[in-house]
Amino acid sequence: MADSDADDAKLLARLGYAQELVRCLGGFSNFAISLSIICILAGGITSFHVGFDSVGGASIGIGWPLVSLFALAVAATMGQLASAFPTAGGLYHWAAILGGRGAGWATAWFNLLGLITVLAAINVGMVRFVAGAFLADPLDLQTQAIAVTLVTLSQAFINHRGIEWTRRLTDFSGWWILGISILLVIVLLASISGWDFSRLITFTNFSGLPKKEGVDPTWEPVESMIWLFALGFLLPAYTITGFDASAHVSEETHDAPHLVPRGILRSVAVSGLFGWILLSAIVLAIPDMKSAAEEGDGVFYYVLKERLPSGLARGLFVAIAFAQYLCGLATVTSTSRVAFAFARDGGMPFSNRLRKVSPRHRSPVLAIWVVSLSSILFTIYTPVYATITAVCTVFLYISYVLPTAIGAWNFSQWKSQVGPWNLGHWYRPLSLISVLGCVGLIVIGMQPPNDRAVVVVGGMAVLLTAVWYGYARKHFPGPPIIHFQEKIRNG
Repeated sequence: MADSDADDAKLLARLGYAQELVRCLGGFSNFAISLSIICILAGGITSFHVGFDSVGGASIGIGWPLVSLFALAVAATMGQLASAFPTAGGLYHWAAILGGRGAGWATAWFNLLGLITVLAAINVGMVRFVAGAFLADPLDLQTQAIAVTLVTLSQAFINHRGIEWTRRLTDFSGWWILGISILLVIVLLASISGWDFSRLITFTNFSGLPKKEGVDPTWEPVESMIWLFALGFLLPAYTITGFDASAHVSEETHDAPHLVPRGILRSVAVSGLFGWILLSAIVLAIPDMKSAAEEGDGVFYYVLKERLPSGLARGLFVAIAFAQYLCGLATVTSTSRVAFAFARDGGMPFSNRLRKVSPRHRSPVLAIWVVSLSSILFTIYTPVYATITAVCTVFLYISYVLPTAIGAWNFSQWKSQVGPWNLGHWYRPLSLISVLGCVGLIVIGMQPPNDRAVVVVGGMAVLLTAVWYGYARKHFPGPPIIHFQEKIRNG
């Protein structure tokens, strides 16, 4: 480890940074933090109705693997950039180095806002999941806000204590997610006498459901089955996010140019495969497809309570909720590293404070608390779970493909700087798939009843443009290597 750490520190120095964070993450830990944030037991279950209430079982059997392949394309291109430029807040640096300060600044804000909103989605989803599993009535918004606040603050406190605490918990989380997923598959499939695999390729129009007083349908009534099938893509797209965490902890990972790309790609591949198996088992175990669709976001409770003994169902609910808590914990880690890295280059308000690393805990303490509190405030602004998931998915995938698209456009200028993990001639085709898929997700993520996402995303785009041209363009220096290059060009 000593030799690789020295090489990592030298590479970091060439990019203009000192080694402030402590390198203690191996290959599994780097993989586990992304696996923990993707967490098929979080988004895959709490948003199951988003896919199922579109075209039924085909949304899982066909739609999930299609979007998983798209996410793999995004992860692969991200891995090549991470191998070349292994820094905290990776996406921001890649865009800035390849496309200039403006591209880096925009990517940083979209990525940071996406992670803050995904933290909100995870913790709101967890609180709603626990309430749905154990309470007869849904939580009122005030109680939900208090519960989300307490959960988020506890996650911030653990992160405050340093990366060693987080590493142990996220390592455990990786095994926990896979173990509970396998257990769920076994008990669900064992609970039924026959497996009707045709459900996984059968298209049924469930739009307009559930029809409950005071409850918005998952999707407004849609006649086009093809469009409805596309709307269901939001389930896997939201679930398979957060794999950029492996890049954000690059400065805390041994042998980062080799291990970070592997962590990114493996987390997506494992989550895609295990998520497909798990959600397919849920579809096969559904007692009645129409009745399940009418349950809306309560479909998972409906399946477990109908198929399993109450004690076993309750035990699984607790195990899943714990996985969701660790998912939020890992998200605080990832998000705080983006805030730290961006502040280190003067990109945020109060950057001099946000960039400070605690000498005792070797963690960016203020950044941890700021992103956690920002997530809490966002849940107060829009407590609607479906809207939060739509917003975070759009923000994150924009930040994922911006550096990828810039890298493809300028590939001839930087191909000599690639790291040991290299796609070669596959980089540009996979980049094109990533960009086109992202455009599709933006359209899908803003459809009713999630049309409030248009206001959030559109308003943020306008605000960022105004701030860049009104202030940041003249005052934001960008990463040190970019600042140095611009000074040379300007004499």
